[in-house]
Amino acid sequence: MSGYGFGKTLKGTLETIRPKVEDALKQQGFGILTEIDVKATLKKKLDIDFVPYVILGACNPHLAHQALTIETEIGLLLPCNVIIYQMDEGHVRVAVFDPKSGMALAANPKLDPIGTEAKRRLEAALESIQ
Repeated sequence: MSGYGFGKTLKGTLETIRPKVEDALKQQGFGILTEIDVKATLKKKLDIDFVPYVILGACNPHLAHQALTIETEIGLLLPCNVIIYQMDEGHVRVAVFDPKSGMALAANPKLDPIGTEAKRRLEAALESIQ
């Protein structure tokens, strides 16, 4: 995995895993603000076939508010991206952007605890998905 995210591979399809991901995020206080269907977009814009792949913009309103109160332009790094994509017929990858690495870009130590808490919650959500 990259140095800017973490994830896990699960048995299933994007259609069966996605509701589990959304529920796990909800349990940790995150809602889905945005969705990009990469497969559909690439087909429509470039006529390219791609694996089922979605990017979800997940947000915990309390943590986002804390971060925005400290540094207004931190919104450039929000929301937390979560990707779900079909690796093969029986496996799906779920990966999350590491909010600590995002907050580190701001170089504001006041944001560190927020990045740490967001990462803890996202890790807990990911861990709970079976």
